[in-house]
Amino acid sequence: MPAAIECRDLRKTYDGKVEAVRGLSLEIQAGECFGLLGPNGAGKTTTIEILEGLLPPTSGHVSILGHTWQEDGREMREWLGISLQETRLSEKLTVRETVELFASFYREPRSSDEVLEQLELTEKADSWVGKLSGGQRQRLAVATALVCNPKILFLDEPTTGLDPQSRRRLWEIIRVFQRGGGTVLLTTHYMDEAERLCDRLAIVDHGQVIAEGSPSDLIDRLGGHHVVEFAVSNSHGNASRNAEGKTWRALPGVESVRDDDGLVALNVKEPHLTIPALLDAIEKQGSALEHLTTRQASLEDVFVRLTGRHLRDE
Repeated sequence: MPAAIECRDLRKTYDGKVEAVRGLSLEIQAGECFGLLGPNGAGKTTTIEILEGLLPPTSGHVSILGHTWQEDGREMREWLGISLQETRLSEKLTVRETVELFASFYREPRSSDEVLEQLELTEKADSWVGKLSGGQRQRLAVATALVCNPKILFLDEPTTGLDPQSRRRLWEIIRVFQRGGGTVLLTTHYMDEAERLCDRLAIVDHGQVIAEGSPSDLIDRLGGHHVVEFAVSNSHGNASRNAEGKTWRALPGVESVRDDDGLVALNVKEPHLTIPALLDAIEKQGSALEHLTTRQASLEDVFVRLTGRHLRDE
């Protein structure tokens, strides 16, 4: 079977100067939930718009289920459900009218009532879109993507603005779609969401893929197994921090060191060796320990280590 989504050496340049995407390649198999993560301006939205057929690439190859936009664009649009990062819907239509309008664009859509029930919008079916809360609008945007009965679902930050219960309900909807054979390409600003939902993911920065794999593989390869976070009382000035950084890197079992405004994070594989040595080093340099926690390494740690930024940093 052909890959559900494939792109090779994808490039997009604006005005002959700004390179938004620089040689990006992806291969997403049918039935996968694939995450695309990256800081703002990394090229994620441009890449997704090219894959969706909304934007032509400057160069490179794109295929969806073995077909290209140049040859089979009309047919391919029947296969895609798309929920954009910001979906502007008519505020003077009701929720039901909005879903039925989107259903009318496709040859074999799902039942509008079924989709409204799935997204828990039945009670709001006769309400104007303009009267919905932010979370309800977000669920309606996902409903317009699902009503076309797609084979591939593009979800650009689908849970932004949702309360925790609604987020988990949407996670289950994505899993049900997958179990039915559907493919999902997801962007999100929530690392826990990416870890829970994505079979594989790619981290993108400056228009290129800088890491790819399953969440657990990326954490093992790039984040270490554990994180020891601590703060000491005498961390003042860049020179002092640089000297301390060398001390922390020399501790047994330390894979990498990150200083986040005075809170130091050590990625380690053997915390039972690192922590006693850390406490001894702090005592020898005459510092006072103000904070110490340990936790499992997460996708956020991988992301910060690769990009130098948190996912939500502007």
